[in-house]
Amino acid sequence: MTSVLLIGALSLSTAPAMAADQTPAYTPLRPVSECLRPDRINEWYVVDAQTVIARTGPDHYQVKLQAQCPQLGIGQSLRFRANRSNMAVGMGALCGEAGETVSSRDQPPCGVQSITKIDKAQFEQLSARATRHGMQP
Repeated sequence: MTSVLLIGALSLSTAPAMAADQTPAYTPLRPVSECLRPDRINEWYVVDAQTVIARTGPDHYQVKLQAQCPQLGIGQSLRFRANRSNMAVGMGALCGEAGETVSSRDQPPCGVQSITKIDKAQFEQLSARATRHGMQP
């Protein structure tokens, strides 16, 4: 009985420490040609403090952020920044990899957790709930 209680106590005491040390899991969008190209964005919407959607011509994307970013889109500006390796290649694509960020005038860079392609109907449904939006020139 004592050993069961000791094992239970040890597992509870180590669980928070393990969670704090874990890094977010990334599942990048592939192939890279399917990734979000900031230079091709026609319009974007901030759906909530952790979700942004963007359209690049006929393609639609959902961008999930690692944390709450409540100031995104203020001033109708949004900057999508690729990680160093994708910038070095020259395309500057965002695929949902470590080091990618979204920011705006009043919001420090927010880390990207994932990027997925969505269909036009999903894009329209999410854009209807958006708190902010903008269009690229």
